Amino acid sequence: MDSIFSDRITDVPRSFIREILKDALDPGVISFAGGLPNRDLFPADALKAAANRVFDTYGRDIFQYSSSEGFLELRGLIAEHYRRRGLAVAVENILITSGSQQGLDLLGKTLLNDGDGLVIEEPGYLGAIQAFSIYKARFIPVPVTERGMDTDRLGSVLRADRPKLMYTVPNFQNPSGITYPDANRRDIADILNGTATLLIEDDPYGDLRFCGRACTSFKTLAPDNTVLLGSFSKVVVPGFRLGWIVAPDPLMQKLIIAKQASDLHTNHFIQCVIYQYLRDNDINAHISRIVDAYGGQKQAMITAIERHFPAEVTCTNPDGGMFLWASLPPSASALDLFKLALADQVVFVPGDPFYIDRTGVNTLRLNYSCVDRDTIAEGINRLGSAIGRLLQNHPDST
Repeated sequence: MDSIFSDRITDVPRSFIREILKDALDPGVISFAGGLPNRDLFPADALKAAANRVFDTYGRDIFQYSSSEGFLELRGLIAEHYRRRGLAVAVENILITSGSQQGLDLLGKTLLNDGDGLVIEEPGYLGAIQAFSIYKARFIPVPVTERGMDTDRLGSVLRADRPKLMYTVPNFQNPSGITYPDANRRDIADILNGTATLLIEDDPYGDLRFCGRACTSFKTLAPDNTVLLGSFSKVVVPGFRLGWIVAPDPLMQKLIIAKQASDLHTNHFIQCVIYQYLRDNDINAHISRIVDAYGGQKQAMITAIERHFPAEVTCTNPDGGMFLWASLPPSASALDLFKLALADQVVFVPGDPFYIDRTGVNTLRLNYSCVDRDTIAEGINRLGSAIGRLLQNHPDST
């Protein structure tokens, strides 16, 4: 049947993480693999109450088709969220999407022609790589470290390639957990301003800050070049698949057309439930509970890593979010480690799928958000033992 498939889909990779998650289905396996929020923190009772109120308020009308732009009142709450952060965002410039993943798809569909240049973080979010691969983007990786994006490389790329898009997760990045410092953001904005390159600022984790202060949005630093993506997946529930795009007027009109061609509109009932939940509950108090839990779990992982990982292994120590990033000695293979660790019933995500050219073979992503502290300690103990065996079997890795 290969001959019937479109050129667009043929070269798009399967989600490596989704494949790995199959190994985590065994209840005896400790999983640091998935980017999953903690199910124990889902506000189930409050959402049930909100759903009942939606039924009482709207009756059968709740089941009708709705506007492509999204529920007006919910968009108003999102605009207010940005206003409290010092960003002036008009309701008309907000489009509700079926998760921020659909936001990536709509932006690709609206903006990318085959071969258009797209700057991607290295390492970069696998979901973005997959989404933009559909539209045959020409990926231009730019390294990201705890100092932020490599601005020398970015400046060279923008001068030489004039890419159409630039995709970033500047707060608690997936996969590395790093946050671009403000000085780095200002340098990036100085490079972008005056160019035609559009920066996509994806911010699903920004509210999950454990310490320090919030950094400046690119929407403030480079307003004419920035599109925002947001999501309720990490602060309410992921299963509702509810996100949004903030875009300027000309782009918004094209995004609405793309949205109509894709699914007409995002689930109206779910939009109303989220709106009612936000109206009836203190979302900041709920987020504080998530932050307290994740902050404790991250620290449990850092403490266990310091105790059980060989000294040659380095790790990020993020101020928020859901991930940290570990680097083995350069010649060690995280895929080899995965096989050893799976035998000890612990799994993680090897780092090479987060690199366009698959060069991050010695790196791995660890998720701490959906594993309790005792399980984290045991899992890191097992993983540290597996790393020790890997390095012992390959002495040139040390």
